[in-house]
Amino acid sequence: MKLVSWNVNGLRAAAKKGFVDWLSETAPDVVGLQETKAEPEQLPEEVRNPKGYFAYFAHSKGRKGYSGVALYSKVEPKKVEYGIGIKRFDDEGRIVIGHYEKFVLLNVYFPNGGGGPERLKYKLDFYDAFLKYVEGLRKKGKKVVFCGDVNTAHEATDLARPKENEKNTGFLPEERAWIDELIYHGYVDTYRNFHPHKEGAYSYWDIKSAARDRNVGWRLDYFFIAPELFGKLKSAGISSGVYGSDHCPVWVEIAT
Repeated sequence: MKLVSWNVNGLRAAAKKGFVDWLSETAPDVVGLQETKAEPEQLPEEVRNPKGYFAYFAHSKGRKGYSGVALYSKVEPKKVEYGIGIKRFDDEGRIVIGHYEKFVLLNVYFPNGGGGPERLKYKLDFYDAFLKYVEGLRKKGKKVVFCGDVNTAHEATDLARPKENEKNTGFLPEERAWIDELIYHGYVDTYRNFHPHKEGAYSYWDIKSAARDRNVGWRLDYFFIAPELFGKLKSAGISSGVYGSDHCPVWVEIAT
């Protein structure tokens, strides 16, 4: 089963840049999209109801054209949920959860910590609440997979210019420490499991500075699996050759 995660930086814009063709040609079993920036009724029909997929959307309740996630699935989930039951997080439309026979997939657009101390605190609070939520699922016997734009590069190898970004959000010690905590709880960074020392492997590049042409990027997009699923993990990768956003897709294959 192939699962793909992609921050599309606006699903309506991505639709004009070949998103539907990409979906048809690659045909993953499940696709989690982040930063869709749209309500379902604003999307063209072929994006709102792509052929061969069940589609689910969450959007920001307060700001139009902001945040938002989508889940496309060839197999209809047993249950779909939106958010983690905390209004100040759920109102931004950042989480859609698909419950499948063998696992639970959480597709998440984690907050950016930019914009001042309040947003950084919001991001860190979101991190803590999310970890508590997925740990609660595990205690109920669920096998957890989560994907999305985590908005933090974990290690120095996960961005092109670590020294210059030590005091910038996305590479702050307190942000990186949360990923350390995930790993302490047993969650596996699927890409690093297969490529532990690979450098220059990024999933985000700043558009304004044409950073992608020079591969001056960040690895901000991840698939994490709980240890209960580790034996099912077959492969993981970054589709850096796919354009249409300032991020590229990342993926995993899980045996079912």
